[in-house]
Amino acid sequence: MFTGIIEEKGEVLALEPSADVIRITLRAPLAVQGAKHGDSISVSGVCLTVVAQTADSFTADVMQQTLDMSTIGALKRGDTVNLERAALVGDRLGGHIVQGHIDGTSTVLAVTPGEAWSVLRFSLDDDLAALVVDKGSIAVAGVSLTVSNVDGAHGHPEPGAHWFEVSLIPETLAATTLGALSVGDRVNIETDILARHVERLLAVRSAR
Repeated sequence: MFTGIIEEKGEVLALEPSADVIRITLRAPLAVQGAKHGDSISVSGVCLTVVAQTADSFTADVMQQTLDMSTIGALKRGDTVNLERAALVGDRLGGHIVQGHIDGTSTVLAVTPGEAWSVLRFSLDDDLAALVVDKGSIAVAGVSLTVSNVDGAHGHPEPGAHWFEVSLIPETLAATTLGALSVGDRVNIETDILARHVERLLAVRSAR
């Protein structure tokens, strides 16, 4: 489990593809501190398992399903990613409960800079629209964020045109990869686990 509070930005050092797996090595001097074989590290929102490490890097295997659902498969050597180690029991929960099990990807629709913050608008698939609410939590590229606006927040949403917005302070823009996003870029997203459980509960009850 993670909290969505990014600890550092890592760098892709190597990508080794095989039949249905990519072995990725990342420079991560902070994330590997105290890490051991089998530990989980969030890479731009995707929970990966450490299979090897050095003093300042770690290696993980990414299976085909993850490559299909996330932006990991599009990474290149030298790219920057957001990194977070798994939460320790007893830590303050600075963000929200993030599993590292993403729902898919979203596309940046607009970037609106302001004097003290920037507003980013992202696309939202129809099947996820009900799980994202104004002032609710969402993880974007592994970053715990509060939704500042969503289509239909003050009326009826239009099918096929769903979106949500987040307002980012300078610290978030500088400390994560979100500050480098531009229109058309894809990011991994994970909706609130509580919303997903409620949706499933209602679906099962309505089917009885």
